[in-house]
Amino acid sequence: MSEEQPRLAEPSEKVALKATLLLVLTFALLVGFLLYALYARGTFEETQRLVLMTDNAEGVSVGSDLSFSGFPIGRVQRIELARTGQARIEIAVPHSQAHWLRSGSMFTLERGLVGGARLRAFTTDMNDPLLPDGAVREVLRGDTTDELPALVAGVKRLVGNLEQMTAHDSDINRSLEGLRTLADRAGGRYGLLTALLGSEEEARKVVGAIDRMDKVLASLESAARRIDSLSGKAEQTLVKADRELLGEGGIAQEAQALVRELSAMLADARKSLEKVDAVLVDAQGIAADTRAATTDLQSLRAEVEASLRKASQLIDELERKWPFRREAELNLP
Repeated sequence: MSEEQPRLAEPSEKVALKATLLLVLTFALLVGFLLYALYARGTFEETQRLVLMTDNAEGVSVGSDLSFSGFPIGRVQRIELARTGQARIEIAVPHSQAHWLRSGSMFTLERGLVGGARLRAFTTDMNDPLLPDGAVREVLRGDTTDELPALVAGVKRLVGNLEQMTAHDSDINRSLEGLRTLADRAGGRYGLLTALLGSEEEARKVVGAIDRMDKVLASLESAARRIDSLSGKAEQTLVKADRELLGEGGIAQEAQALVRELSAMLADARKSLEKVDAVLVDAQGIAADTRAATTDLQSLRAEVEASLRKASQLIDELERKWPFRREAELNLP
C-alpha cells in the first residue's frame, strides 16, 4: 500500500503542472488579444485634441467617430456643457490622421431621419497649415428634422393649391371647358374659322366674302390683262405715229419744207406789193403818164396773182398732208 501511494501522487503533480501551464497560456493569449485590440483601436497611439462647439449635441455620444471622406479619423472622448451654454465635444485625433485636418477645415453635425448623428470634416485646400493641437472650431448643423415643419407646411400649401386647381369652379376647369368648346367648334364644317368667330353663320359669311373677293380679284386680273394688251397696242401706235410724224421723211419734215416754201412765196408777194405801192405812189405823182403806169400795174398785178396762186396751191397741199386744218386769210390791198 505504501508503494502505490507515491505512484499515484506523481501523476497528479504532472496534471497540476499541465493545468497551470494551460491557465497561464490562456491568460497570456487573452492579454495579448486585449493588447492587440487596444493597439488596433489606436489606444497606444499619440493623439491631438480637437474641440468642437455646437448648440445641440443630441445624438452624439462618447466613442462616436469623426469621419473624413467616409473614413474615421478621430473619436469622441468627452462631451460636456460649456459656460456659454453650448455643447463642448472633445475629439482625439491620431497623429497619423491629423494631416487631413487643416486650418481651413469645416466640421458638420448631420442628423438624418433614420440613424444617429454624424460628425464629418471637410478640407477644401490641403495646402493650408495643419490644424493645431487643442484647436476650437464651430460645428455647422445639418439637421434634417429641423426642416420637417417647413416641408410639411409646403406640402400642405401644395395640397391646398391642388385642391383649388381641381375644384369644379376652378380657373383650370373653366379653361378646360373653354378648350373643349373650342375643340368642338373646330371640328365643325368650317373648322377653326367657326371656333374663332363663334358660329357657323359668321364663318359662312366670311367664306362667302372670300369667294366674292376671289371673283373680284379674277375680274381685276382679267382687266389688268386687257389693259396690258391695250397699253401695248397704244405704245405701238404711238411709236408708229412718232415715226410717221417726227421720223425722217415724215409729215413734220414735209410740213416744215412747205412752210419754208410758203414763207419764201409770201416774201416774194410782199416785195411785189411793195412795188405796187411804189407804182401807186408814182401814179399819184405823175398823172400825165397814166397809160404807162397802167401797163406796169397790170404786169405787176399778174405777178402778184401768180404768186398768190402758188401760195394757195402750197396751202392746199399743206392742209391735205397736215392733220390739223385752219383757215388762212390773205388780205390784198
